[in-house]
Amino acid sequence: MFNRCFLRMGQWRPGFLRLWFTAGVFFALVAMLLSVFLLSLLAFNTIRQKPVEQQVLTPMPGVNLPASQVWYYMLTLLVCGILHEVGHAVAAVREQVRVNGFGIFMMIIYPGAFVDLSSEHLQVVSPLRQLRIYCAGVWHNFVIVIIAIIILLSLPVLLLPVYSQGHAVAITGVEENSAVSGPKGLFVGEALTAVGDCQVTNTEAWRHCILTSMKEPSLGYCLPVQLIGQLNTTPKNWTQPEKGDIDCCNTTSATHLCFLYHTKTSQDTSYACLPARTTTDRPVCKLQSDCYLPGVEVACVYPAVDNQTKLLRIFHGRRPPLLFLGHPLDLFYSGDVVVDLILVPVCADVHNHCMTASAFACF
Repeated sequence: MFNRCFLRMGQWRPGFLRLWFTAGVFFALVAMLLSVFLLSLLAFNTIRQKPVEQQVLTPMPGVNLPASQVWYYMLTLLVCGILHEVGHAVAAVREQVRVNGFGIFMMIIYPGAFVDLSSEHLQVVSPLRQLRIYCAGVWHNFVIVIIAIIILLSLPVLLLPVYSQGHAVAITGVEENSAVSGPKGLFVGEALTAVGDCQVTNTEAWRHCILTSMKEPSLGYCLPVQLIGQLNTTPKNWTQPEKGDIDCCNTTSATHLCFLYHTKTSQDTSYACLPARTTTDRPVCKLQSDCYLPGVEVACVYPAVDNQTKLLRIFHGRRPPLLFLGHPLDLFYSGDVVVDLILVPVCADVHNHCMTASAFACF
């Protein structure tokens, strides 16, 4: 079966194949010189006793190739090995050398392929024709590399129908035991789309949003005064301290946070221990005048935190958004982000995603 396939391929456009495999001869000569240089460099580094990580020039599992990627490496070797031997076989047919057989083998865990050519036929053809056959394998491997690079660089265009670029950044790493790690925190591969009202479209926008959140005052949220009274869980015996941090929740709740606000009936600052998730789902306000509802007294409630601490809503491709309480730089250094192709569902926008998740509060 394989021989018939090789015969058809070897007889396709003989003139083109002659030029094709001749180009392979010239490439092999250049590659041979480069290989001699690399081997000499390897020997030189070995004599200088450089670390093995700096000496190995090819991927080796456990040395410069992660163990988790070994199977991808083995599959790549198998594909490259098959196409390498196919190159020899097609070149042999083109040069009128008989192909006795073709096969695939597995040596322990190393996959490979082979082609059996007629030794008698090889000996009677000219040296140039022999070189076309011998060099066809490495020439095809080089072409595979070029094609793979072209496909890799073309991925943004090829995947354009299902992926979009410039709408978010991908989370490529989250520091263990950081403020945003854990089952309800951020995960590698998620699309980070916004920090509050600041849209994150690339790494520069991500840095800008973090710096902006540090400079600007904390945002407030519009809540009817009557609803504040209903949601308030401040202990009855709580009194406002004269100095220090104000915590009207007495740190007894993992889902509530102390907020401050003003009402029309009192000039003094009022405090209320409110559920953070419910409160931050309300409309955002910077000033009391931003909150208006006909016939209802509405207050702009602000997190009762110091100037360095911020309450941020992190939109990360799942609902609801992650609530982060702390210094924005802690958020910045807790994870790594990189501009990447992010899968964005058709029905998704910055603040409303198709995907759902359980509620999360970091308090």
